[in-house]
Amino acid sequence: MKIERVESILAGNSQIVRVITDNGLIGVGQSACWGYLEATDAVVKKFADYLVGKDPLDIEHHWQYMYRMGPFRGSVISGAVSAVDIALWDIKGKALEAPVWQLLGGKVRDKIRLHLLMGGIRPDAADQGTTPEGIRLNSRDAAEEGYTAIKIDPLPDGFQSMTLPRLIHDTRENVAAMREGAGLDVDIILEIHRKLTPMNAIALAEHLIEFSPLFYEDPIQIDSVKSQGEIAKLTKLPVANGERMHSIWEFRELFEAGGSQYVRPDLGLGGGVTGVKKIAGLAESYHSALVTHNFLGPVLTAAACNIDTSIPNFLTQEYSMEDEQPFNAIFNSSWKRDGGFISVPDTSGIGIDLEVESLKSQPYVPRDLQVIPMRTDGSVGYSV
Repeated sequence: MKIERVESILAGNSQIVRVITDNGLIGVGQSACWGYLEATDAVVKKFADYLVGKDPLDIEHHWQYMYRMGPFRGSVISGAVSAVDIALWDIKGKALEAPVWQLLGGKVRDKIRLHLLMGGIRPDAADQGTTPEGIRLNSRDAAEEGYTAIKIDPLPDGFQSMTLPRLIHDTRENVAAMREGAGLDVDIILEIHRKLTPMNAIALAEHLIEFSPLFYEDPIQIDSVKSQGEIAKLTKLPVANGERMHSIWEFRELFEAGGSQYVRPDLGLGGGVTGVKKIAGLAESYHSALVTHNFLGPVLTAAACNIDTSIPNFLTQEYSMEDEQPFNAIFNSSWKRDGGFISVPDTSGIGIDLEVESLKSQPYVPRDLQVIPMRTDGSVGYSV
C-alpha cells in the first residue's frame, strides 16, 4: 500500500486533509491552526511532495520527516503535521480493521466524559448573553441534560478597561451564578482565554476559590511558557494550559516551570495522535491530567476521543454543540453523545466517514482575526 494523493481542502472555516492510498483507503485529518489555515494549507501541499509514494503505515517516521523537513517550528508547521498525522492513523486503523484507540494500547474506559462549551441549551437563556441569570439558566439546563462538567468564559463585557475591584466583582457574580445553576454535582471550568495580565489573573483567582472550579484555564497570554508555570505556582486554583502549544518540548518546559495541573493540547495543533499521545505520557509522569482542547468539529472530536479512550490520565473531553449542527452531518461520526458522555465505538480508524463532495461545496470563510478587544485608552487588549 502506498500513498497516491494528499488533498488539503479549505471549506467552511476549516482545513481538512485527506490522504488517499493506491488501494482505495482514505484517511481524514484536520488542522487546528484556525487563525492561519491558508498557511497550513500551503505547508500540507509541501508535505505532499514527500508523502506521495510512501507507505502510509510508517507514521512515526513520516511525523519526524515532516517536522524536520526545514529548520523551522511553530503552530503553522505543527498544525500541518497534526492534520496529516491524524489522517495516517485513520488509514492505519482502516487497513488493520481496528479503531485507532485499539492501536494505542486498547481501552481503559468504556465512555468519554464531556464538558460542555457553554453556548446555551435554551434559546431564551442564550439571548441573555453573559448576564448572571443567563449563565445560571444555561448551567442548570446543561446539568439537566446530563453533563457533569461545563465551561464558560466568566469575564464580563468590557473587562479590559475595568478597575480591578470591578473586574473581580462582576466576574465573581458570573461564577456564582454558574455554580448556583450547576449545583454541586457538576464541575465548573473557567476559561479566561489569555485575556489578563499576571497580577490581575492572580488577584482574580483568589476571589473565585470558594466556588471550587475544576480549573482556571489560560489566565495570561502564551508569550512565555515559563510565565505559565509561574502563574500555576502563584494561585491556589488548579491551572490548565496548552491549547496554543504545539510540541512535546513546549509541554516539557511548562512542567519544568511548575505547571500545569491540567494540560490542554489540541489534536490538530499538538502533533496529531502521535504527538498528543506523547504529551499525555509526559503529563502522566507529572501527575497531570489531559483535557484536550477541541471546538472545531467532529474530526478533531473523534481524534481526541481515541486518545481519551486509551490513556489513564484523561479527565474530561471538551465538547461543542456545534458538532451536532446540520452542517457537520457530512462527517458521519461514530462518536455519538448521550447526555454528558460518549460511548466508545468499535469503528475502524478514527471513526469518521466524510462526505467529501459536500465538504468541497462549502465556500471557505476564514475567521476574522481583527475583532479583538480594545481598551478605552485606544490600546490593544488581549484577544482569545
